[in-house]
Amino acid sequence: MQKFSFDKITTHLISSGFVYPGSELYGGLANSWDFGPLGTLVKNHLKEAFRQHFIRENEYIVEIEPAIIMNPKVWEATGHVANFHDPLVDCKYCHSRYRADDLISSQHPDICCDGKSVEELNTLMVEKNITCPTCGKSSFTPIRQFQMMFKTFMGVTEEKSSVVYLRPETAQGIFVNFKNVMRTSRGKLPIGICDMGKAFRNEITPGNFIFRTREFEQMEIEFFCSPDEDLKWFEYFKKDCMSFVQSIGLSSENLRYRDHAKEELAFYSKATTDIEYLYPFGWGELMGIASRTNYDLNRHQESSGNDLTYLDPVTNERYIPHVVEPSFGCERLMLALLCQSYDEEELEKDTRIVMHFDPRIAPYSVAVLPLSKQLSDKAFEVYKNLSRHYDATFDTTGSIGKRYRREDAIGTPLCITVDFDTLEDNAVTVRDRDTMKQERIKLDELNKYLEEKLGFSRSYR
Repeated sequence: MQKFSFDKITTHLISSGFVYPGSELYGGLANSWDFGPLGTLVKNHLKEAFRQHFIRENEYIVEIEPAIIMNPKVWEATGHVANFHDPLVDCKYCHSRYRADDLISSQHPDICCDGKSVEELNTLMVEKNITCPTCGKSSFTPIRQFQMMFKTFMGVTEEKSSVVYLRPETAQGIFVNFKNVMRTSRGKLPIGICDMGKAFRNEITPGNFIFRTREFEQMEIEFFCSPDEDLKWFEYFKKDCMSFVQSIGLSSENLRYRDHAKEELAFYSKATTDIEYLYPFGWGELMGIASRTNYDLNRHQESSGNDLTYLDPVTNERYIPHVVEPSFGCERLMLALLCQSYDEEELEKDTRIVMHFDPRIAPYSVAVLPLSKQLSDKAFEVYKNLSRHYDATFDTTGSIGKRYRREDAIGTPLCITVDFDTLEDNAVTVRDRDTMKQERIKLDELNKYLEEKLGFSRSYR
């Protein structure tokens, strides 16, 4: 269970510089968020942890960076142009707009709406007497399909032939490059291809801070294997993804698997499992693992006329590979870590806010604090040395106690205080965020101490 309200956590995140309301200077834009200095660091560290676990430490997986704007035939081939819609309803009384499937599921959690037709959803809206969350009335317009892809134009004229789309997912950039990757890397199955990047969905009901937004980042892997090995790799990634999210700081008591029921599965899928996290607003999907069979490559082969089969060098059999897809939402994973890390501790004289980040995820690894401004030159020398290996911050404003509290509140694992004794003994005081205990460390031993204490060292130069 989460100890603190979502409002309390998000207020802290906004006020301290993790996240800002988008376009705030001009009154904002609905559910648009900008990442401030702290949020940008956390997000980058999260992506780096993902890259370390799934790419550097996995012999089968490579990373590519496809374009955001693709030939519109890609989205026609996959059915996105024809079928990537949300079921939209409007309340006839207050004109509030909702996704019909979300309304039904929120008021009747026992009903699964995945895969249901518009006709079936319309029937459920009436039979279950679904009410408007805004005004409480029970009268809605018939469901109409709402295209979720953002449309724009390429070139100097805005006409049908120049229509393109912002990609709604990163997966298709991987599928259309499958042949290229296999050719240039002399690849053999199994092989995984990863893409971390922006995707865009014109959601009807975005919300819950950065949990569901119209512009977001995905960290997605398409793992290509032989048809008889897909379920083996599906089980592997279920365990591996759960291991990863726990390794970066999410508590097992706030995590669970949710296997999709047969009626929820896409028609081409053998199995799908979500890993869900218990956010302060309830359980929400953190990421998903899906067996997509060979559907996507089949569609692109049929539509493009290109041969996307694989010749197995062992069996001499030619087939279209099957695919297992682990797919993370970067902002959702980041939000889970922010919620998990937030804490308030009652001390003898006051209460401190502290963010208990894993050191690899924290925005700053170390803060260098001169006890007096007279010591700034020496402290800055220490800071410049450490900033070659860690994201570090330097702070001279306020009492040392207030500066400790500021660093606790943004999750800095270690504070390094340069005092007048430093000039004599060439040592500094290192304070631990979680225990608040302090140790005296010689400057010539500091780098080694930090690497052991934090568990890593980044080299920026």
